[in-house]
Amino acid sequence: MIVPTLAGPGVRLRGLTPRDVDDLVAGYADPLLQRFMPPLPVPFTAGQAREYISDVAPGMFADGGGLWAIADPGTDRLLGGIGLDKVVPHRGQCEVGYWVGPWARGRGVATTAVRTLTEHAFHTGMARIELLTHRENTASQRVALATGFRPEGVRRAVLPNREGGRDDLLAYARLAGDEPGPTERLLPDLPGGELTDGVVTVRPLAPGDVDFYARLHSLPDVVATTVPPVAPSRDDMARRCAWAQSHWLAGDRADMIIMDAATGTNAGEIGLYYQEPRTGQAMIGYSMLPEWRGRGFPTRAAQLVSLWAFAETGVARLIAGALPSNLASQRVLEKAGFRREAYLRSRLPAAHGRRTDDVQFALLAEDLLADAARLDG
Repeated sequence: MIVPTLAGPGVRLRGLTPRDVDDLVAGYADPLLQRFMPPLPVPFTAGQAREYISDVAPGMFADGGGLWAIADPGTDRLLGGIGLDKVVPHRGQCEVGYWVGPWARGRGVATTAVRTLTEHAFHTGMARIELLTHRENTASQRVALATGFRPEGVRRAVLPNREGGRDDLLAYARLAGDEPGPTERLLPDLPGGELTDGVVTVRPLAPGDVDFYARLHSLPDVVATTVPPVAPSRDDMARRCAWAQSHWLAGDRADMIIMDAATGTNAGEIGLYYQEPRTGQAMIGYSMLPEWRGRGFPTRAAQLVSLWAFAETGVARLIAGALPSNLASQRVLEKAGFRREAYLRSRLPAAHGRRTDDVQFALLAEDLLADAARLDG
């Protein structure tokens, strides 16, 4: 059969050929691909690659979808693969999937390939294209957002994994009538990957922070301010770290580590929780290791995060709460420019089925401007 060749900036989508066997084997040997493509045989042999080219690819076209090689337009070397399957003709619906070999990553190959193929699919009659990805696969989520796919939710236990269980996948979709261009993000990346004032540095929480996060969230006084006030399990904390980037991309939460700028030592955490995008209100919360308390770090971190939120996002109002007994946290907020607004009775769950009051503070962008003007004066 004749596979239509599709051209995009820096890529060419073409049919798979026998000369792609070695690169196909090399690509499918990558642990990252094996992690996020559990149906993939491990090891993937040259014989399986030839069968993939001769049988699997034509079968996908016969089912109304298709499978293309992502090739370098200059050398024609295989860079990855992309396909359309799960076709439902009477709905005009299908699913897009893709992979890029380690030798071709960081060049925008996947983004260009997805954009090129989805536009081709829409022009040939598709009305809706879905993209499913593991929550830990933030590179794929970035591709989805960059190509105009919008997050729709979670497909629970939709994909069998190698351990005999089933994985949840995040669901993204793009419609033929959607506006072109990337999907707007509520929470952009930090400029340069971090915020700093020379004393404190704030960076995103990462999968490698599990040990630090576990120590911090095992402290009794930190657990007491958790909602609900129950110590998370090690698995819960590992998931929090592994999924932090995904939540950031989704725009619902930005989890960050507070570090000593001089040494790079982890000292605490601070998070921004985008509770009400429609009203432009978000909440911040923070915790510090005991040995780093009393140095003004959370105040500096709160100021850095507040400035970033007001300058780079749609947040117009930041709120924060503190237990009535937590005078140190209240002082942190006041020094960071927050103003006390309310005393909310029995707002939060407490230990042993009880409830506790919450002292509420708020910060507006104009508060920061007023404070800056007063200091300049």
